[in-house]
Amino acid sequence: MNHFFDIIMIPIQFIIVFYTLYYFTIGFFGIWHSKEKKILTPRKTFAIIIAAHNEREVIGQLVENLGVLRYPREMYDIFVIADNCTDDTAKVAAEAGAIVHERTNPTERGKGYAMEWMFDRLFKMERKYDGVVIFDADNLVHPNFLLEMNSKLCKGEKVIQGYLDAKNPTDTWVAGTFAIMFWVTNHIWHLAKSNIGLSSVLGGTGMCISTDILEKFGWGAHCLTEDMEFTMKVLMTGTRTTWAHDAIVYDEKPLTFKQSWDQRQRWAQGHFDVAKRYIPKLIKEGIRQRDIRILDGIVHLSQPHFLLMSTFFVISTWIYNVCPFFTYILNTVLPAELWSVITIVQYVLPMLILLKIRVNWKVWYYWLFYPLFIYSWIPITAMGFIRRHNKEWSHTKHTRGMSYNEIKAIGKENVKSK
Repeated sequence: MNHFFDIIMIPIQFIIVFYTLYYFTIGFFGIWHSKEKKILTPRKTFAIIIAAHNEREVIGQLVENLGVLRYPREMYDIFVIADNCTDDTAKVAAEAGAIVHERTNPTERGKGYAMEWMFDRLFKMERKYDGVVIFDADNLVHPNFLLEMNSKLCKGEKVIQGYLDAKNPTDTWVAGTFAIMFWVTNHIWHLAKSNIGLSSVLGGTGMCISTDILEKFGWGAHCLTEDMEFTMKVLMTGTRTTWAHDAIVYDEKPLTFKQSWDQRQRWAQGHFDVAKRYIPKLIKEGIRQRDIRILDGIVHLSQPHFLLMSTFFVISTWIYNVCPFFTYILNTVLPAELWSVITIVQYVLPMLILLKIRVNWKVWYYWLFYPLFIYSWIPITAMGFIRRHNKEWSHTKHTRGMSYNEIKAIGKENVKSK
């Protein structure tokens, strides 16, 4: 019996050790942000694209916000895709100053299809742009966003992800814990990888893609996590996604646990889908090109598999009183020191990040619920695996209409001593 468990459990232990040490090591490099020399002269032109499905509650504030960025207004245009809308999203966006393109396609639904449709139109226009910037309709944007992306493009970067902040982190405990997750990810994942030269991952919004990359490789990303799909598609060609820590976008976080569950389950479904299609290709290309950045992409795509595997191990250890073998495994293969590292990654690092960015006092109260939020990923990921073949797009309704001035007035613009 023990020999049987050896065959199953010991390899799992080594995988857990690898992932834990890997994440801890990378996360360490995200504690600081080195100041970089920036190009502050506007040189690049941008097409800002917003895919909006029934977003009349929030689209106006975003378009007005984008219209007053600290960037020459003649060097960027704002396009809104009114995608299969049944409300007056198109009218509200147009009145706010956007160039609106209405799309109706009941069969090809979802942001990925809407983006590809708009890119095709964009490339046929007389005016040409250096970069395409993508936002979600519920976002608000820091005034320096385009300046930061301009600097990155001028330095030769091709695929860039901006800092994903929260515009409503104190609304509910769900919004607060969701915001904490993004802040932590921004630092111990995106910034950390940027500091050591690895590839980041597009986050669906607040991202900039060089037009020549889009024209060369096409969009072609239609799954539930089209941002991740495009990231891996270009990563295989050796084009990494870089991180723009000072290009800040404020995203609306879900207010209820059900909204959070539905959104994260969609992400999990898409993650499994992309992993199945791209991990074999990344392994092949990573070895052929001898590129550690491509191999690192495999680790990222296998995260949900690791979560399910480690959960299986933890549940198995619960029966150690019935089968002493598990006690032996825990104490020998995974010593107490490693569990200490896991605790640091899950609890201490988030605390350090919150101290670093000096969050609103109310967020510290929500931090107490953070473990509950994090461990809720386990059943969500399991459901995502079960439903991984379901590619039906589920829309997240956004209702938290705010202006950028309101964010500053109530102190939600984090002072990131980066």
